[in-house]
Amino acid sequence: MKLAIMQPYFMPYIGYFQTMAAVDTYVVYDDVQYIKGGWVSRNNIIIGGEKKMFTIILKGASPNKLFNEVEIGDDFKKFERMLQSAYAKAPYFHEIMPLLHTIFTYDEKSLGKFLLHSYQVLLDYLEIPTQLVLSSDLVKDSTLRGQDKVLNICKNIHATEYYNAIGGQELYDKKVFAEHGIKLSFVQTEQVAYLQFAPEFIPNLSIIDVLMHNGKEGTKQLLNAYTLI
Repeated sequence: MKLAIMQPYFMPYIGYFQTMAAVDTYVVYDDVQYIKGGWVSRNNIIIGGEKKMFTIILKGASPNKLFNEVEIGDDFKKFERMLQSAYAKAPYFHEIMPLLHTIFTYDEKSLGKFLLHSYQVLLDYLEIPTQLVLSSDLVKDSTLRGQDKVLNICKNIHATEYYNAIGGQELYDKKVFAEHGIKLSFVQTEQVAYLQFAPEFIPNLSIIDVLMHNGKEGTKQLLNAYTLI
């Protein structure tokens, strides 16, 4: 069984979804410390032909809190107007905006649960059967940290393979995982260009940009554009 565990991010880049689609079970790591100043609540889209960062409002965000102790504080009205202005002429705008509205208006405001729901909406749209789980719902040894905690979760879920984003190469050791009977692989996203509202292709934007320009079938093809290392 293939497993991945990642901290939650709002509308992350396609590599996050490539990892999600590549595994059988995906754990949203919601009971670890919130990362202030990271990419949890922000990403980039294209506005007026240029890369622009957006940031959503969070309540109670602090490195002294866990992800599941932080709440969504945004009503997304301003953000929806921004997307309307930026992508109204995108080929799949009228297909994607209702999906995004469903995500933005979700009643549950706990950050982990809100983001898990957003992933589920998009996985359903893309017809990806990966099971999503909150780490706070799992039985595990919470006294462990880092690689040891991940290995503990892998064992409890009976994972035989563990996938991580390429940035995890400095955190996780293939040899150590192998000693526990688990194959460790890293997902390296390939640079695949698609038509954008920009003079030159801008990589690694929010999944919003990918969906607006590629729709269901085009995005599903891009989800396979990665190499396992």
